[in-house]
Amino acid sequence: MSVRIPPFAVVPGSQVHQVLSGQEERVIALIEEAYRVHGEGDTVNPPSYFLRFPDRPSSRIIALPASIGGRSQVDGIKWISSFPENIDAGIPRASAVAVLNDRATGYPIACMESSIISAARTAASAALAADVLTRERGRPRRVGFFGTGFIARYIHTYLHGAGWTFDEVGVHDLDLEHAGGFRAYLERSGATGQVTVHERAEDLIRSSDLVVFATVAGTPHVTDTAWFGHNPVVLHVSLRDLAPGIILESANVVDDIEHCLKADTSPHLAEQQSGNRDFIDGTLYDVMAGRVDLPTDRPVVFSPFGLGVLDLAVGKYVYDQVAAEGTLQVVEDFFHETSRYGDGTAPTTGAAATPGPADGGPAGGGHA
Repeated sequence: MSVRIPPFAVVPGSQVHQVLSGQEERVIALIEEAYRVHGEGDTVNPPSYFLRFPDRPSSRIIALPASIGGRSQVDGIKWISSFPENIDAGIPRASAVAVLNDRATGYPIACMESSIISAARTAASAALAADVLTRERGRPRRVGFFGTGFIARYIHTYLHGAGWTFDEVGVHDLDLEHAGGFRAYLERSGATGQVTVHERAEDLIRSSDLVVFATVAGTPHVTDTAWFGHNPVVLHVSLRDLAPGIILESANVVDDIEHCLKADTSPHLAEQQSGNRDFIDGTLYDVMAGRVDLPTDRPVVFSPFGLGVLDLAVGKYVYDQVAAEGTLQVVEDFFHETSRYGDGTAPTTGAAATPGPADGGPAGGGHA
């Protein structure tokens, strides 16, 4: 067997952005396939590891190791920080890198800027869920964004890029300046719909058929079940906004049950309060596979914990595209000690032993 040490490349955010920009439907298709690969058991997705700081309790850095089969065929890890105080300084809360590893040798093949990858996979997951969870209800005409940061912008971009249109777009943020900035983004985006900034959270939720939570909340702050009496679909992306009582009175879909019911997420708190997991209707894959029928007489809440396999699927797609264009920024001689006994007989650096497909994507398109 001939195995060579693969080259190591650095993929900056500019290249990631170039590959993913305008490719919303493509990325949604990648995420849909990744969910199916995960649901069919062709992944390894250990628990995420949280690095917390006693002197900085609001901040954390999370490691998401994973391995995905299917078309992606890659191992790796995302290392993503969340420092909410960054917002006060006018810089994004989150920053991240991802490392991709060659399956044959285990050698890293790339270090990639990953805040864009993370936002894209999160937004694509939300857009896919919005489509899957509203098929029996009809597409919502009124959407509300609770929280107006980087992730909210990406989710709107992905909904718009996938062909969603709305008659009304609601916006709510504790900081009115941030809400105004998001409104300006919406107006620049060319998306349809009357934009309204709501000062009260209740007004936003009651006036929206599709509610997107994208906040930095660490504990539940929305507690009144009556606000959801019109049975909206809720994309609970930030995971800790809803009180357990709201979760228990809703139909609940998650990305992965074991991953989601931990770390004091709202579903985790609901499990602690109820003493069981009966309130979980199933995973998004279960709904896609036709294993779960969702009611129309209750709110439907999608709580995605965020799976490392999704980051790998998008990251590998970006890597393959940049490699196919011949613009990989390879770091020559990155692996200096390549001889086991120091005699220079180790295989030289060369092409990766198990390269993926140039396009890195599944056949067919995603849901519009």
